[in-house]
Amino acid sequence: MRNLILTALLSVIVVVSGYVEELDDKFKEYLKNELWLVEFYTPWCAYCHTFEPIWYEVGAELKSMGSPVNVGKIDTTVHTSIASEFNIRGYPTIKLFKGDLSFDYKGPRTKDAIIEFTNRVSGPVVRPLSSVQLFQHVMSHHDLIFVYIGRESLLKKKYYKAATEYIVHTYFFTASEEVLPKAVTLQDVPAIAVFKDGTYYLYNEIVDGDLSSWINRERFPSYFQIDSFSLYQMGELSKLVALAVVDEKNPSEKSIRYKTLMERLSTEYRDHYKSDYQFGYMDGNEYINGLIMGEVEMPFIIVLNMTIEDLLRFLNSVLDGSAKLLGGNGFLQHTKRVFNKARSTVVSMFQAAPFFSCFVFGLPVGIVALVIWRTCTAVPADDEKPVEGAAASPALDAHGRKTKEMQPDGIEKTSEAKKED
Repeated sequence: MRNLILTALLSVIVVVSGYVEELDDKFKEYLKNELWLVEFYTPWCAYCHTFEPIWYEVGAELKSMGSPVNVGKIDTTVHTSIASEFNIRGYPTIKLFKGDLSFDYKGPRTKDAIIEFTNRVSGPVVRPLSSVQLFQHVMSHHDLIFVYIGRESLLKKKYYKAATEYIVHTYFFTASEEVLPKAVTLQDVPAIAVFKDGTYYLYNEIVDGDLSSWINRERFPSYFQIDSFSLYQMGELSKLVALAVVDEKNPSEKSIRYKTLMERLSTEYRDHYKSDYQFGYMDGNEYINGLIMGEVEMPFIIVLNMTIEDLLRFLNSVLDGSAKLLGGNGFLQHTKRVFNKARSTVVSMFQAAPFFSCFVFGLPVGIVALVIWRTCTAVPADDEKPVEGAAASPALDAHGRKTKEMQPDGIEKTSEAKKED
């Protein structure tokens, strides 16, 4: 029975892995006429080994959906020129190739997130919304979308160009005024709107400046749960990030209050802070601890735990530079971060398994201490033989005085003998 189960499992693995093709450096020839989703990996990368089952699931899912996207993987240690040619700097790296364009995936390493990215990027960069029903359907399935309203114009060309750049992050659509919700009021057409947070915001070239920069600022909800991947993406923004760090598994009254404060701030003061701050909350403090090289207790507002009025004053102090800044990317900060990470690892080990941790760290420390003790207490052996003809040092008695010289038969020398000597 056990053999049958093992055989069945192996069969499933073979079938699933069959949807992912192992590529070589000749795969570039396929890119002209085919869509490819490719993982760049190395055998020594632990994250790549952990990610491997998920990648096979992605290949199987896309195949079952009838997607035109082919899924593959390539070992950059075997095909070394590939890494430099495609500017691979970390592993695993995921890219979608579409004609002459390539798109980097920078989201969570989950099956659903990768498939959603693949379906979005592999399709049209800008999709038409031809009816009220279709518009409502899209709104019910996406938290944030950009929509161009109107006919052909110079603004539309700029919109398509920006959409090509940011399609890796969100969806872009076109629509006529007739299919928009009745609550939408346009002062002029053509227009560009972002629908998010249960409402919409219109692009104003005079106030908001460059369209591409405006899209980059608005491509996140005003307030949402931020993870390490979205926080990394926010590094590309010219915004500061204000976070409520809470424990979602053990929510407290204080945690709920902090989250509510931050959400109120993001909506009620959006117009004042939209260009400078991104607001959100993060579940757990592990990532933040590594970022600031310290210990953040939960719940905590990374900008400060105050009333909303005090919080406003603190945000302004960050803007004018009077608040103390944490983190950084300099050499000193990187060094501190390494030591902080090592300290956090040791502390977590002792908290999870104190006896095992004592053995792991105590054994090498004990061995080193024993070696040092033996070295310091060892008595050096005098293996040197006296050289013939060399004068011997006078012997000392128990009180440190020179002993009297004796004849071989033990008789003390006379003064005349001493003179002869």
